Amino acid sequence: MMMASALRRFGRHFRTNQKGVAAIEFALIAPVMIALYVGLIEFSNALTLDRKLTHTASALADLVAQDNGITDAEMNDILAASAAIVAPYSPNPLRLVVSSVVADSDNNTTVAWSDAKNTSPRGEGSNITLPEGLTEPGSSVILAEVSYTYTSPFTQFLSGGIELKDRFYLRPRRVLQVSRS
Repeated sequence: MMMASALRRFGRHFRTNQKGVAAIEFALIAPVMIALYVGLIEFSNALTLDRKLTHTASALADLVAQDNGITDAEMNDILAASAAIVAPYSPNPLRLVVSSVVADSDNNTTVAWSDAKNTSPRGEGSNITLPEGLTEPGSSVILAEVSYTYTSPFTQFLSGGIELKDRFYLRPRRVLQVSRS
């Protein structure tokens, strides 16, 4: 009887004792909150990088479309400038392709010339499908393609990468077709 009475007192005391409840609640909630925080950081970084890639594609197409003809030195400078746009992210996973796409008299589009960095350029004379209404017979378009494999700085928790891509189309401003020399 004495033992049962002591167990009942201990049970009542245990149920009414509030010491350590906050620590237990914190221990249960903290991992969830930390995971949410890390997830938001990752989402924010990926979104920021995606915006930088859009800006990079726009800048590449714009710089080429402003010129009458592009030389090797100019193209190297234009492609190298992309590293400054994506900073502070590493430029190593950045892949760039700049192409001049021309439409023939039947509005069939082919690649006139193409240059690339960290990947292969499009084949000269290869067919390419552009969005409807972008070209008209005898016109040309500068196509800038940018891709980047974003890998998390928290690779011990998140594995693999996210492939981010963007394309930008611009018509040449000064000439019908930007030449490449």
